[in-house]
Amino acid sequence: MAFKVQVGPPQIAIHQGQTVLVTDPNGTIISPSEKGLYFLDTRIISNWAIFANGQPWQLLNGGPINYYAARIFLTNEPILTEDGPIPARTLGLTISRSLSGGMHEDLDITNNSMKPVRFQLEIVFRCDFADIFEVKSAHIVRRGKITTEWSEAEQRVRTVYSNRDFRRAMTTSVVRTPRKAVSANGRISFEVVLAPNETWHACLLYALEDGEQLFQPPQDCVADSENSPHFETMSQWLKNVVKIRTSNEEFYRLFHQGLEDMAALRLPIKGTDHMVFMPAAGLPWFVAPFGRDSLIVSLQNVLIYPEFARGSLEILGSLQAKEDDPYRDAEPGKILHELRYGELAHFKLVPHTPYYGTADATPLYLIALHATWRATGDARMLERHLQTAEGCLAWIDKYGDRDGDGFQEYQTRSPVGYENMGWKDSGDAVMYPDGSLVKGPKALCELQGYVYDAWLRMAEVFEALGKPDRAAQLRTKAAALFARFNEVFWDEELGFYAYALDGNKKKVLSVASNAGHCLWSGIVPAERAKKVVDRLMAPDMWTGWGIRTLSADHAAFNPYNYQTGSVWPHDNGIIAMGFKRYGFHAEAARIAHDVSVAAGHFLLNQLPELYTASERNESNFPVQYIGANVPQAWSAGSAFMFTQAMLGFAPDAPHDKLYVDPHLPKWLPDLTVHDLRVGKHMLDMRFWREADQTLFEVIKGDRNLVERHDIAGEGSDRYLQSRSPEP
Repeated sequence: MAFKVQVGPPQIAIHQGQTVLVTDPNGTIISPSEKGLYFLDTRIISNWAIFANGQPWQLLNGGPINYYAARIFLTNEPILTEDGPIPARTLGLTISRSLSGGMHEDLDITNNSMKPVRFQLEIVFRCDFADIFEVKSAHIVRRGKITTEWSEAEQRVRTVYSNRDFRRAMTTSVVRTPRKAVSANGRISFEVVLAPNETWHACLLYALEDGEQLFQPPQDCVADSENSPHFETMSQWLKNVVKIRTSNEEFYRLFHQGLEDMAALRLPIKGTDHMVFMPAAGLPWFVAPFGRDSLIVSLQNVLIYPEFARGSLEILGSLQAKEDDPYRDAEPGKILHELRYGELAHFKLVPHTPYYGTADATPLYLIALHATWRATGDARMLERHLQTAEGCLAWIDKYGDRDGDGFQEYQTRSPVGYENMGWKDSGDAVMYPDGSLVKGPKALCELQGYVYDAWLRMAEVFEALGKPDRAAQLRTKAAALFARFNEVFWDEELGFYAYALDGNKKKVLSVASNAGHCLWSGIVPAERAKKVVDRLMAPDMWTGWGIRTLSADHAAFNPYNYQTGSVWPHDNGIIAMGFKRYGFHAEAARIAHDVSVAAGHFLLNQLPELYTASERNESNFPVQYIGANVPQAWSAGSAFMFTQAMLGFAPDAPHDKLYVDPHLPKWLPDLTVHDLRVGKHMLDMRFWREADQTLFEVIKGDRNLVERHDIAGEGSDRYLQSRSPEP
């Protein structure tokens, strides 16, 4: 049996809200790097180090203790002092940090020697106030001015950045120290005097400002973190979400870590209940409102925590485009891609104010609206968002179909816009089989599936709202798209769907994972489903750790690149749902198993945004992509999609029903689900294997609510007739 190699980034990352701290494992921030203390898309601290009489400290161990706090243990290297040398490893330094608006930092030193010690402890930090886009691109331009003031009486350093009407500031206060600190040469210094076995403590409080509002740091030391409001909300979160029990420890850890990562990525929404959130996309680069990401995460969580979807629908609906703005790729009715708050966005040097360069967020909004209604039964929510939904439908018809051929295409109109506007949005993501890039308008295969699915879902919504004629119109359009898509995008020689149509309506016959999304949306005829499944599970696409984004036989294949051969957990979760929809239960479970095994190699079982995977064998292990977000919301949420795929959950809360089609694999012989909400009902359910059958029982809640229903076939033409399973 091979040892399990543990994979993870050499850093510590914590965050709360839109305050993010990324450091080296020893707690330092060494410039130049991408690490730092970020606040509202601005890097506040770009350099932080700690010394004893000019000597650095030696790392023992460090890491996050929860999503908003970290602790690092260090010891001293030999220190020369006027009282004599301090031998190595006789002092212990613990750095503890917690975030909540600002940052609280505890410094604790213990003298483990048998002699008294005296030395200067020095904290060095610098602020560059760089925009997050420029940090990531390693191209930082200073536009304003930075000023710093030290107040001896108040024991605080105030650093301010201002550029016309854009302003960021940080005030660092020293509290709870035996003696006053001094400041010189960009350093805060303390004289530390310790008898044998004596301890020394100081707190540094970093308050942050955005020009209008002051964000205070936590007042309690990290050792008292149980007093933090975030500790309480985490406990409340875990009480409200779905939990599982299973004898498979690996899958349990993946699921539970997914819950904790979701808690870490919650963005509270002003004016709503304190448990209504919108999910941020990922740490550290994407702690901001996103369209596609937030909607997919909401779909992943719709049975785990539907309030995510409520928050996403509310915020994204409020920011729906109302005007035509080519610079921001905005058109009336379109759902945003990304909203930023930094200096570049403030001065409109980037279009993210918000930016609307996404072709899929608009149909995904409709899919998420319907799925949330089916899970909650809340008809008032439909009425609340109906105007937004109508805007989405109008955008799909008028702007999504750019040339009137019945398909969805995209092309940026902005000089700084994105070349690609599907979920694979890197500039080199869409290419011909020879590796050359597809330019101009592109009609991705999955975009057609999303629109098809959105039209059918909205047909059911309009029926529920008493508008049968509107429903019939959408079903007619969906039927036409179904037929046209399967005529044009299918390639008989390839035995697979085209990745896209280019601007000349020529098929792009690269084999990519996108066709798996077509299974999820149901636009694939039943008789073709097996060909799609088999192609995605062929050796050039299947790594043993998940399905690749691009075939290993493709000229442009590069597993170390962002979207040309890497493995994305969320992509695999959607594909597993597609496999399940067409009755390929074993294949769906295999994806779930192999991604969960991959997760076991990552620290904390925390799936990164993406990873590189060579063919799975005893000598290989998945490797994290450089710069991948961890935690990342739709990677964490993939565990929930895998669970839904294996259990076949299909909620119909408007009719007080939960349909299930459970098929547990041998590697997961039992699974108990706790606190599953369907409308106003709460259920606990136990699933287990007997021989080759999966049985279930309702152990808490209304047993009449749950019915077994064979999900296979719901992706074929008969799906045009109705969304609701027949009892």
